[in-house]
Amino acid sequence: MRIIRYRNGKESCMAAVTDAGKVYPLADSDFLSFLERIEKAGKTPLEDVDDQIRSTRQLDRELDSLELLTPVDAPEVWAAGVTYERSKEARNYEATDGRMDATTFYDKVYDAERPELFLKSTAARTVGPLDPVCLRSDSNWQVPEPELGLVLNKRGDIVGYIIGNDMSCRDIEGENPLYLPQAKVWKQSCSIGPTIRLAETVQDPYRLQITLRIYRDGKKVVDESASTGQLKRKLEELVSFLRRDNVVFDGTVLLTGTCIVPPNQFTLAPGDRIEIEITSLGTLVNTAVMT
Repeated sequence: MRIIRYRNGKESCMAAVTDAGKVYPLADSDFLSFLERIEKAGKTPLEDVDDQIRSTRQLDRELDSLELLTPVDAPEVWAAGVTYERSKEARNYEATDGRMDATTFYDKVYDAERPELFLKSTAARTVGPLDPVCLRSDSNWQVPEPELGLVLNKRGDIVGYIIGNDMSCRDIEGENPLYLPQAKVWKQSCSIGPTIRLAETVQDPYRLQITLRIYRDGKKVVDESASTGQLKRKLEELVSFLRRDNVVFDGTVLLTGTCIVPPNQFTLAPGDRIEIEITSLGTLVNTAVMT
């Protein structure tokens, strides 16, 4: 079961999408209101959605015909770094100018008890399906980072899964780790969507395939896949560190790190089409533009 938000005239509406592709309207207009209401009702997300589907008629429009919006106005988007070996290798390459014979702080955090967590985005900086993502004007080495995102409620429970694009400037981070916020955070540097897969309907989140495709002038220039089974840390472990002495708001998204990094010689260019697909979640599509 997936949750979407779509534009209906001047209004935004929520709907549920079954595995058969049937779309059913939901009573709430946004995911934050949905979480608040089911909290008071003492229901799980799936229980509430199932109840609504049984008492409503199917939408007379197909999913592909809807103008999808960001499925949740996440008050904060956090991200975890160096949670996959591929990510560690890429960060080491950036930090050592291609020399891979030295131990770096990326090696240390990969093996440490405490994961790397950072604030990636806010609602005002986050975009959704088919929206443009921006390239920094002061970076010459930029890539998308496809990631599985966790949608959390205020207790830190994983209520859903979402696709995330953690745009990254490899040259800025590689120059100095203290530049991480500038390498990660700027306007429209984060995209999430197109759906939220309810966590209750995902049998094993460590068996999801993530695929990144990038098209330039209509030609596919990047096509790589990997599995969440390569994730070194458990999802609950990442959430537990985010919750330590911290406030987690309903609808917070935690991106869990990337297992796909484009070739070292690759950098995004204006007009590039970025497609990120995750098993049973859908495909998140954005186009790169200059800020």
